This record gives sequence, structure tokens and C-alpha cells, in this order.
Amino acid sequence: MATIEECRTALEKLSESMGGAEGDVREAAALDRSVSCRITDLDVTFAGRLTGGRIEVLDTYPGPPRRKAEIRLTMAGDDLVALVAGELNFAKAWGSGRVKLEAGLLDLFRLRKLL
Repeated sequence: MATIEECRTALEKLSESMGGAEGDVREAAALDRSVSCRITDLDVTFAGRLTGGRIEVLDTYPGPPRRKAEIRLTMAGDDLVALVAGELNFAKAWGSGRVKLEAGLLDLFRLRKLL
């Protein structure tokens, strides 16, 4: 089972990858939205902001998200680490329910370029 620190590191790596993206991916990452990433097996939520093409984690707290973020991810810690490492396909994980992504319809269309 991934640790909280491994999950935080995975989010930082994801942010770095997004920051270095080009073309359509860079455009999709250019959203300015609140974001939360709930890690179910650790019962922890990372809350922050997607801005400037990067994810800024502003807070980490136990339990479910305290506020409804505009973009919400829910998954196990091992799945987050595997997604960022390229070992887990997002579409398959989302389709099977291992990963949940909730956002407004227009945001989902833009985010699909990232995923």
C-alpha cells in the first residue's frame, strides 16, 4: 500500500509532467480550477488548485474532501502511483471504477486530453 508521502510525490510528478506539456495537453492543463484527490485506502484528501498548468497541493487532511472541488479524483494510493508511473491506463481504470473523476462537462472534455 502506498504511503501518504508516496502519493504526495506522485502528485508532484504529475504536476511537473503537466507543466512541461506542449500543444493540446498544455492547453488542457491551463485550467484554473480547485482540485481534490481522495485516497480511499489511506482515508486522506489532498486539496489544491490546478493553475498555470500545474497542480498546487495546498492542504492534506484526513477523511473525505471538506469542500466540493471543481475537479475531484478518487482512487487508492497504489493506483495513483501506478497512473503517474505509466503502469496503469487511466481510461481502463476509470471505466472499471478503480479511478473516479468528477468535474463539469466542459472540464471533462478538456481533461480527456491530459488523460
